[in-house]
Amino acid sequence: MKARPRSRLDTALRWSPAQLLFRVRAARHLTVLAYHGIDDPDRFQQQLRHLVRTTRPVSLEQVAAAVAGTGTLPERATLLTFDDGARSLVESGLPLLRERGLPAVAFVVAGLLDSDRPFWWTEVERLAGDGGRVQGLAGLAPAGLVRRLKQLPDGERLAAIEELRRTAAAPAPPTPQLRRAELARLESAGVAVGNHTLTHPILPRCDDGKLETEVAGAHRALGDALGHPPATFAYPNGDWDARAERLLATLGYTTAFLFDHRVSPRRPDHRLRISRVRVNSDTGLDRFAAIVSGLHPAVHHVRGGA
Repeated sequence: MKARPRSRLDTALRWSPAQLLFRVRAARHLTVLAYHGIDDPDRFQQQLRHLVRTTRPVSLEQVAAAVAGTGTLPERATLLTFDDGARSLVESGLPLLRERGLPAVAFVVAGLLDSDRPFWWTEVERLAGDGGRVQGLAGLAPAGLVRRLKQLPDGERLAAIEELRRTAAAPAPPTPQLRRAELARLESAGVAVGNHTLTHPILPRCDDGKLETEVAGAHRALGDALGHPPATFAYPNGDWDARAERLLATLGYTTAFLFDHRVSPRRPDHRLRISRVRVNSDTGLDRFAAIVSGLHPAVHHVRGGA
C-alpha cells in the first residue's frame, strides 16, 4: 500500500534537519498538548512513551508556579491536557497516565456531569445525519454544520439545535458523561480538574449574561463537586474572550489555556492566555514527534493555518 501524501509529509518533517533544530529549540519552550478523548489507547500509549523518552512532563502546579515567577520549568517541559471531560479519559487514558506517573489536566464541561446528554456538537452531527435540518443552512455536511453553528450568535445556535431536534427522524442517542465522584478519582491520580464552562458555547458569541453564567456557574458547580474551587480554565473551541479573562481573574484563576497550535515560552507571557498544540490520541508518531518539537506548529502557521 502506498503512503498517503500527508503521511509522507509527516515522515519528512520528523526526519528533516529542521526537526533536529526544533528539538534543540524545544529546550526553551513549554509544549502544552491539547487532547480530547482517548479514541486509540494503543497509539496513545506509544505517544506517552515518546514523551517520557524525549521530554520532561510537568504538572499544572509547576506551570502555574513558573507563570507566577515562583518556580521554574525544566528544559523540554510538556503538559498534557484533555478538553471536555470525555469518559474515555477515565476509562482508557487514566490507567496509562497512572502507570507512568504522568500528571495532566482535564477541562470538564460542568453542566453535563452526572448526565447522559451528548456534547452539543455530537448531537448536531447525529441529528443532521438523521435528516434534521436548519432553515437557511441546507446542504451542509454534519461537520460543516457544526462549524457554521460555531460562527452564529449563541441564541441563534441554540435555536438551530432545537430546529434540528424537531426535524430529525430520531433523537441523538444518550452519551454517558463523567460522574461527580470521578472528579476526585482524577485528582487523586494526579489529573487536575479545570473549568470548561457549563455547556461549551463559543464565548465571543455570547452576551454578557450568558458568558457570566457559563463561566461562573461552572466554577461553582466544579467547586461543589471537588470540595475546592478550580483554578484553571480552557476557552471552549480555543476562542479567547476579554470578558471571560476579566471574570477569570476576579475568580482567582491562576492559568487559562488557548487552542492555537503554538508552543509557549518556558515562562508563558500571560497566565490566562497560555498556548497549546492540538493533538489526537490517534495521531501518528511521525506527526506527533514534529508537534512536540514545535516544528509542525511552525509549519502549520507559515502555511496560513488558523
